[in-house]
Amino acid sequence: MAEVLKGKPVADAMKEELKQKVAALKGRGITPTLGIVRVGARPDDLFYEGGAKKTCDVVDMAYQVFEYPEDINQEDFEQAIVEVGNNKAINGILMFAPLPKHLDEKKIRNLIPVAKDVDCLTLGGAAKIFADDPTGFPPCTPAACMDMLHFYNIPIKGKRCVVLGRSLVVGKPVAMLLLREHGTVTLCHSRTLDLPGVCREAEILIAAVGRAKMVKANFVKPGQIVIDVGINEDPDNPGKYCGDVDFAEVEPIVEKITPVPAGVGSVTTAVLCKQTIMACELQNA
Repeated sequence: MAEVLKGKPVADAMKEELKQKVAALKGRGITPTLGIVRVGARPDDLFYEGGAKKTCDVVDMAYQVFEYPEDINQEDFEQAIVEVGNNKAINGILMFAPLPKHLDEKKIRNLIPVAKDVDCLTLGGAAKIFADDPTGFPPCTPAACMDMLHFYNIPIKGKRCVVLGRSLVVGKPVAMLLLREHGTVTLCHSRTLDLPGVCREAEILIAAVGRAKMVKANFVKPGQIVIDVGINEDPDNPGKYCGDVDFAEVEPIVEKITPVPAGVGSVTTAVLCKQTIMACELQNA
């Protein structure tokens, strides 16, 4: 039986530390503030927004929601993003994506000031992560993976790390973060030859491919640490969610594993607040 690495203890510890940082900033007359930009009212956006607001309240930082109609045109939305970016009261910006198809999302993302890009939406933000610049903010999910590893005292230096998935949202940035801490990283994907064999080589396996229960017993071996980033509809239990790892098959084999739900996902809003507070500190250094 593997040790199950739950996200709540990680998030709770982070929130306590963040409260102290917010108190120190408020002592200087500064209130760290997150700007939440949302077009329309998609249920998944509203769900994440609710979690972000709740975490802001817990750590005593502020937030402002900038909501726009789903049919907003390109010119008006560009102007709105520039205004939010220029708002000196806003220290970090979270913009929900994907945007409606009639909007040029790539252009709009890059209107966000890099100093306020706390979820790595801009090319400049991504460049900082790939250039190992500590003033850059990785996407919240890869950062949450690293916080999970740190909290549970899992060493990374010198370890064989396999990242399954190559997206800009998780796979590529988490590979960079592992390299930053001297992990030996293999980045693979659904077209990798002998994918189960490559994954079995890992001491730390991070599954972020976006396919429900893709990682089966033949992908793992005893002694591994498995971090499951996936969040998918469970094909075997309609209305419920599962990860990229088939937990029932993999958990009896490996040493440690994160569950879905209640794993990495429950740390992401704490990371969002952490990075907004860091941005605030940098802006007021």
